[in-house]
Amino acid sequence: MSIIEFNCLPTIIGSMPHTDPQQACSLVTRYLKDIPAWPQLPRRSFLENMYVQYSQGFPGVVVEGDRIYVDTSKDYQKPLEELYAAYLDNNASKFPVGADYAAGLYAFLEQPGLSPLAVKGHITGPLSWGLTVNDENGRAIIYDEILGDAVSKLLKLKAAWQEKELLKISKNTIIFVDEPYMASYGSSVAAGPFSSPEKVAEMIDEVFAGISGLKGLHCCGNTDWSVLLKTNLDILNFDTYNYAESVSLYPDEIKKFLARGGCIAWGIVPNDASSADKESVASLRDRLEEAMAPFTRNGVRFKDLVAQSLLTPSCTLMPLGEEGAEKALELLTDLSREMRKKYGM
Repeated sequence: MSIIEFNCLPTIIGSMPHTDPQQACSLVTRYLKDIPAWPQLPRRSFLENMYVQYSQGFPGVVVEGDRIYVDTSKDYQKPLEELYAAYLDNNASKFPVGADYAAGLYAFLEQPGLSPLAVKGHITGPLSWGLTVNDENGRAIIYDEILGDAVSKLLKLKAAWQEKELLKISKNTIIFVDEPYMASYGSSVAAGPFSSPEKVAEMIDEVFAGISGLKGLHCCGNTDWSVLLKTNLDILNFDTYNYAESVSLYPDEIKKFLARGGCIAWGIVPNDASSADKESVASLRDRLEEAMAPFTRNGVRFKDLVAQSLLTPSCTLMPLGEEGAEKALELLTDLSREMRKKYGM
């Protein structure tokens, strides 16, 4: 791939604390003019929970109140065949995300006057989805011999459908695959065949295969970053504020990733109120530059690292509330402006 240079432009992870999709979209389009992202609104409805949001069409899936599970005791052969047929035909139109499941996306698509450099979407990763959604007996569906294989295929179609919608706003798309469960990678929680780095990378790459634009990966905790760097990702997003040193433990892998044109999305703006209240643009700039410094000792030019960077919050803006989320976006955009000014971008 060619070198990706965003020069520290800002964007967000996805979920926001609002219940009104128009209010959330208004905030996004006001602060993120270059790379807006559609807002996920889990407080509006359980259907917008990150594990429910992309579940429509999965064979045997049941959503009851505040619970999602897969009922494997019922005959799911026909919906499974329909899923595989759509997958083999690359027919994403058969598996849209409904308006009840993503009010923020539908409101975002109707925003007037948008002409961004790129537009960002997001989808839950197959490892996290498959380990969180259980069958009727409480067993993670990823361990089901038949349905476990269907997880990545459904999410590939959902990603492809979403990207097609976002292309209405910009020809340049970015889709992040969100894998919070990678923070548990290697533990007993993610044991079994899915502890294999090759298997994890294969599952994620299957979702990536549905994305024609830029492919991002987000994990908001510490993990074995070498596993994620085995995938076909273009953008690596991590919680820089709390885990800055975690990625610097993989200097060779990061150097290779940057050399092939990759971009790092630094999650530098904290998403907890106590930390956010004590930070300023100056303090976050110092923290960001400190996080970047170890890579320059491994032969990466600082100027190139800054150029091949995006800036984001550390994770979801949900914990900050509506007022706090706006303050975080203001910090984020001001920090971006400061970095671009300092480094002549």
